[in-house]
Amino acid sequence: MCVPPDHPSLPGHFPGAPVVPGVVVLDHVLALAGFTPERPRSLAWVKFLGPLAPGERAEVTFTAAGGELRFAVTRDGEALVRGALAVAADGR
Repeated sequence: MCVPPDHPSLPGHFPGAPVVPGVVVLDHVLALAGFTPERPRSLAWVKFLGPLAPGERAEVTFTAAGGELRFAVTRDGEALVRGALAVAADGR
């Protein structure tokens, strides 16, 4: 994933040293997991570990674990975000 430097969420989000807002990162995670507003999911938990700058590339990986879809957002091997989405009993 990559949030472009002209993304509308960035102006005013730490002027002079912009970072991608956590909600934008989570929006990308949900989209990559295939969740849409019509098919919402709840976050079981989330931990922000480091900032993502505009234009930086990050990798999102998913792992199924019990009733959760765990995710990790990393940049060059460094963990930026970890969390889990609650998953329905039928896997959706």
